[in-house]
Amino acid sequence: MGSTAAGEETEPSQTAAGVELLSRTVAEISGLPEFRGPMRSSCCDLARRVRLLSPLFDELRDAVGDGSIDGVDVGALGSLLDALVSAKELLRSVSEGSKLYQALQWEEFANKFQEVAEHIEKALSDVAYDKLDMSEEVKEQIELVHSQFQRAKGRTDTPDTQLLADLSLVRNIKHSELAVLKRLSEKLQLRTINDLKKESIALHDMVIFSNGDPDERLEEMSFLLKKLKDCVVTENPNSDVPENKMRFEKLKFPVIPDDFRCPISLELMRDPVIVSTGQTYERSCIQKWLDAGHKTCPKTQQNLSHMALTPNFVLRSLIAQWCEANGVELPKKQGRCRDKRSGSSSDCDRAGVKLLLQKLENGNRDEQRAAAGELRLLAKRNADNRVCIAEAGAIPLLVKLLSSPDPRTQEHAVTALLNLSINESNKGSIVDAGAIPLMVEVLKIGSMEARENTAATLFSLSVVDENKVTIGKAGAIPPLIDLLCQGSPRGKKDAATALFNLSIYQGNKVKAVKAGIVTHLMRLLVDHSAGMVDEALAILAIISSHSEGRTAISESSPIPALVEVMRTGSPRNRENAAAVLWSLCTTDVRQLKLIKESGVEEALKDLSENGTDRAKRKAGSLLELIQQLTEA
Repeated sequence: MGSTAAGEETEPSQTAAGVELLSRTVAEISGLPEFRGPMRSSCCDLARRVRLLSPLFDELRDAVGDGSIDGVDVGALGSLLDALVSAKELLRSVSEGSKLYQALQWEEFANKFQEVAEHIEKALSDVAYDKLDMSEEVKEQIELVHSQFQRAKGRTDTPDTQLLADLSLVRNIKHSELAVLKRLSEKLQLRTINDLKKESIALHDMVIFSNGDPDERLEEMSFLLKKLKDCVVTENPNSDVPENKMRFEKLKFPVIPDDFRCPISLELMRDPVIVSTGQTYERSCIQKWLDAGHKTCPKTQQNLSHMALTPNFVLRSLIAQWCEANGVELPKKQGRCRDKRSGSSSDCDRAGVKLLLQKLENGNRDEQRAAAGELRLLAKRNADNRVCIAEAGAIPLLVKLLSSPDPRTQEHAVTALLNLSINESNKGSIVDAGAIPLMVEVLKIGSMEARENTAATLFSLSVVDENKVTIGKAGAIPPLIDLLCQGSPRGKKDAATALFNLSIYQGNKVKAVKAGIVTHLMRLLVDHSAGMVDEALAILAIISSHSEGRTAISESSPIPALVEVMRTGSPRNRENAAAVLWSLCTTDVRQLKLIKESGVEEALKDLSENGTDRAKRKAGSLLELIQQLTEA
């Protein structure tokens, strides 16, 4: 009987998780900032079509909450989620990325939008939404969106020929006409000093993501950016903050910080590496020193315990950032600076990661702390690094460091695992390495930063359904509730997100209720200064679908607070408040009498006319129940 019960919970749990993640992904796409630059039209079209799918997920979520879900293929939902996540990542990368790069690589980006459109269209074809119990209005809207994606598959947007012509002029003519630069500035929407600073940061990120081995186009973009900077400063000297112009003028010949100079050559370092004494040198310089037979550190004269050179990724990132901020040409790579055995930049980075892992495994406390910090930053940078670090065997070593007595090492380890967990295949490796019980201990006794990032990691891991069970059984829910109550504002948000996702699994709802979560959620619901009303209502709505959850909520005198949200809350909060009230009143006539006495009918009528689709249904059902009570 036990196995049957577990089996009965698996598919609804998977469906609920899938629907919630789909809704959240659409909300994240809707929350992206205004799209600008050469790909603006493609971004707006894709985002608009995705937003039109929202009613489908609202109705599916409603059906899951009502227990009436039928006809939903979990695998099809997963494929649609993959497609929408790809859309979100593309939109975010374009929104945050270099406008110059998008213009120069217009065809490449156009192909990416085509691929995403095809991915979504295929996923929608696999979802049998015509068989679902949905309103005709929603069905028509989804069919319309589907047909829009079908048409988008075979249609290629026309490039801006004027923009491409202007780029060609600026690149090929030494002294570009001001009129052309001004037109480029408008087309690329790089009109102000702040716009140009964001573009500089985007180019800097490209340097970091290329692991210090940028392609030749980066130099071209740097050249174009300098021309646009000159144009903007000349035409709009008072744009944004006045001191920006002064900063450009003052930093025309910037002084290189001492920490960025090689102690041997005294020149700006291109490829900084660390020797065993902890000192940093330019790779080619220190390599010549070692090749000459020296076994000491040039700066400290200490004996070197080994001859390995560890890439200083953090310093290299800072140097690149400083170069961009000060208009200095980015340091160019030098082949002789690389390990002669390395065939590519990827091989070189893998060698660097292996050296970091050696320090994790065999280094002293300071070396372990530094290596864990380096891996934390590397794993944050890009997807390739996350794969490389995991394949090198870092995950078991980082999991072991979760038990480190050094708080900073522990923080670095858990945050590195958080960053690695972004990669789906790494989630299983982290769990298999025994991370969850150790993370629960960090959640109980770690520093605030470690606890916050542990909560975020547990949320990331709990996206996999079977991990929800494992995390709940390991005892994570009570310390997450403690963090929800006592943490920093960020910690409370991380804890709430993890608790929400874990509570999709029925067994965890009971654990959360027994740990006293309802009392804390009700306190957060009425304490507007805490900024946790949205999270409290979302968790209450999901817990109210369980009988023990409804009982606990009923015993906390929830009606006044929920009715107040119904009257004055945001559309989403009014929806969740109505969902909680509906769950309470369908099983407990006493709660129904209480909401009737509270005078909520006017708010319900307003919600049934002006709320979200799900809120309209819940409000309508509650009005019917109140009417039946009146007539009885």
